[in-house]
Amino acid sequence: MSKRNSNADRFRKQAIATDLEEPVTEARNLAEKLGLEPYPVNYWIIDYDEMNELIAYGGFQSRYPHWRWGMQYDKQQKQGQYGGGKAFEIVNNDNPAHAFLQESNTMADQKAVITHVEAHSDFFANNDWFGLFTGGRADDGQVNAAAMLERHARAIDEYMSDPEIDRAEVEKWIDHCLSLEDNIDQHQVFERRLEVDGPPAEAIDDDLAEKLDELELSDEIKGEVFDDEWLETLENGESQVNFPEEPQKDILAFVREHGKRYDEEAGRAVEMEPWQRDILDMMRAEAYYFAAQKMTKVMNEGWAAYWESTMMTDEGFAGDDEFMNYADHMAKVLASGGLNPYSLGMELWEYVENTTNRREVLENLLRVEGISWRNLTEVVDFDDVLAELEAPDAIQTITSDSLDALEAVPEAYVDREALEAARDGEIDVDRYPWKVLTYEGLARRHYSLVKRQHRGFLSRVSQNDVEQIGRYLFDDARYDSIEAALEDVEFTAGWDRLYDVRESHNDVTFLDEYLTEEFITTNNYFTYEHSTATGQFHVASDAAEDVKKKLLLQFTNFGKPTIAVYDGNYNNANELLCGHQYNGVMLDIAQAKATLERLFELWGRPVNLLTIVSEVNEHDVEVAKRRNREPEPEERGKLIRYDGEEITVEDIPWDEVDHLAADDVDYDTKPDEWLA
Repeated sequence: MSKRNSNADRFRKQAIATDLEEPVTEARNLAEKLGLEPYPVNYWIIDYDEMNELIAYGGFQSRYPHWRWGMQYDKQQKQGQYGGGKAFEIVNNDNPAHAFLQESNTMADQKAVITHVEAHSDFFANNDWFGLFTGGRADDGQVNAAAMLERHARAIDEYMSDPEIDRAEVEKWIDHCLSLEDNIDQHQVFERRLEVDGPPAEAIDDDLAEKLDELELSDEIKGEVFDDEWLETLENGESQVNFPEEPQKDILAFVREHGKRYDEEAGRAVEMEPWQRDILDMMRAEAYYFAAQKMTKVMNEGWAAYWESTMMTDEGFAGDDEFMNYADHMAKVLASGGLNPYSLGMELWEYVENTTNRREVLENLLRVEGISWRNLTEVVDFDDVLAELEAPDAIQTITSDSLDALEAVPEAYVDREALEAARDGEIDVDRYPWKVLTYEGLARRHYSLVKRQHRGFLSRVSQNDVEQIGRYLFDDARYDSIEAALEDVEFTAGWDRLYDVRESHNDVTFLDEYLTEEFITTNNYFTYEHSTATGQFHVASDAAEDVKKKLLLQFTNFGKPTIAVYDGNYNNANELLCGHQYNGVMLDIAQAKATLERLFELWGRPVNLLTIVSEVNEHDVEVAKRRNREPEPEERGKLIRYDGEEITVEDIPWDEVDHLAADDVDYDTKPDEWLA
């Protein structure tokens, strides 16, 4: 590209950025009025190719040299060209966050992206799971992921450029590490560096040292075989020490601390090179950084979609000439196929808001004299209740000509300072009516139960839910009338609850709590599965319990199998034994074999994997086909082993894998301290 064209592009991009200056500023102002607390966001305008590069790099401008980025770039480009997909934006979890907007977007698209980004940035800043990477709550720690990833990129580039290190070996080592990037313990606070245990020579007592010297063993053998754990076992009279004492999910940390590399020339395991252990550290740090995003995909995308819709549609951030364009944009996002995190997440957030608001209203109604959980649905006209819950006209429609009407609404709803500024012409209230309202006023203006799409939610309450609320309610005769009870409704309750849930949950705990029978039935969710008998997919169940289990399994441990280290000295031969924590879903055995080959390179000695498989024999399949039913599978234990040369798979007794089988679907992702 010539210098002249480059300058022209630069000035064009600056002009686009100038056009977006007001939407960026006002989107932040509106987000904060609505109660969001996002990180600062830097917005960048980029072209189509730059967008594809950033998506390939996971949202960052600088990543370590590796073939995977080129593959992802090619995939993204083909998707845009042939799949009809369009990338509108990308935003990363950082403080400040960085958002990249595609210059070809329409103004309606850019506004949608900006409001979406502000909500994402709020989620990054306030969800506790993101705080695990910084060592505490997300907003307590300083996230500087871009700098971290750039350091990693520079360090790995230097290793690849080192004449003493084979570039292909570095890339191959990265491949080995990446095969385990989801084998971390994402529920623990991240610790950047781990000490490598190397027992010092003086750890062996004098008497024993003298006897070992007589055996003429090398220092390496002494350190590897007669370590602190062995000595402690000897002193305590124990026959065997579990190593590790408890199963360890962070396999990357375990191999970083205790792994070796296999030296083909020496024909044995030797210590890793410093660069190899350093790259393990880097890959593990990046795995922990991206873990929170994987754990909260539904929540995070649903959260961004919810507040984007609130700002763009309910608050008219999309202008009259932009609304149809925006509506088309949002419809495509929410209607994309498969398990769509945007639509599922947004529906669940609306459900949280609606159920909270409904409970608030019902609790007040059940405190009206003469109304109880037994007769509520018979004596209360829910249409009349909804009419009472409608926001006052003065805050539903705000214009420069209607400002005086705001004097009649409750004081808590109006930002008096902003109202005076609007009267003085300092605020364009026709364009930004929300500026004269408080958080409470906005919650009243957008109260969920009276929205057209939710008007049946209040009356849809089950008798069982009413009973559950009424049985444990105090002050059950506080109000003389329904009108008096509704005057005391806290209209911020729904939004307040959204912020509480946003703070503490991940996708699994979120789905576990709010994927109720009511939600599943109303939204027509069902499960489907592959039939062994027919070889086709079919609807398996629409029962709420089945749908919930199926969805939870897809999000447990990023939707990947949970593997842990059970023994670092298996068979008393320094072999590694991992176990697959089986919850009814089998491993992909071919993929498991390939991963073991990678794991061997990080351990340097034979590696083993215990798992459970569910098998049916051909005879049972034929019988099932004739009887139009599914064959009954049999669960068996398997041990997969790789010794550096060949992979073997053998049947093992059930009692050796029984500890791996869950009694029920075991999500293992809900420590009590994280539940809201």
